[in-house]
Amino acid sequence: MGEINIKIKDHVGKITFHHPKGNCLSQEIINKLITLLEKADKDPKIAVILIQSEGGKAFCSGANLQALKKISTINEGISFFMDFSNLINAIRKLSKFVIARVNGPSVGGGVGLISACDYVFACKQASIKLSELSLGLGPYVIEPAVSRKIGSPAFAELSLDSNEWKSSKWAKEKGLFNQISENIAQMDLEIEKKMVSFVSFPKEASKKLRQLHWKGTDHWDELLPKNAKITAELALSDFTQKIIKSL
Repeated sequence: MGEINIKIKDHVGKITFHHPKGNCLSQEIINKLITLLEKADKDPKIAVILIQSEGGKAFCSGANLQALKKISTINEGISFFMDFSNLINAIRKLSKFVIARVNGPSVGGGVGLISACDYVFACKQASIKLSELSLGLGPYVIEPAVSRKIGSPAFAELSLDSNEWKSSKWAKEKGLFNQISENIAQMDLEIEKKMVSFVSFPKEASKKLRQLHWKGTDHWDELLPKNAKITAELALSDFTQKIIKSL
């Protein structure tokens, strides 16, 4: 369930995803997103990649809770959380800049997706939350990406305040968002203007600059799978199972 597609206009590859459950990241959407990202990275007609969602008020509600409820073995849990590991690592290894268009609230893995992007446009109502701890889990897989963007102290605050929404203003102050607009229409105008600049940058210079931005993350190939295993083990705990099944 869910839809995802890519459209190319003015050298921008716009990837749009939608899921009826708050634009959650189902396994199908994640796998297709990785495929489209890697394809766009190799497409000479595309200079910059933009990720956006549609069909709801939320940008991304994170993990698919219905799929999470079905986890009954450690291998199933590892496979589930490895999807997020694979997505973050796939974005990390791209040569082209990835831009996020955040039209509304984001939770958990949605915040991780935003954090993996190079430049983020958001509207005023784009609040964020890491709710994992309240479920007996923890944002272990996405932590490296989030901490890289906002720093360890801000990540600690965000992850411990697991029942609280942080405003778009807070997200910008901490470095997660680059621009905030009053509404979606204004945000889209800002994106259109900025894209003219982004696509004009020389290809090789952009590639080298992106590599510099992601310097020191090569160990994520080993780190994120380890964190996925930790999360999978917690997902099978009695505490977490009770909470998840009540949702």
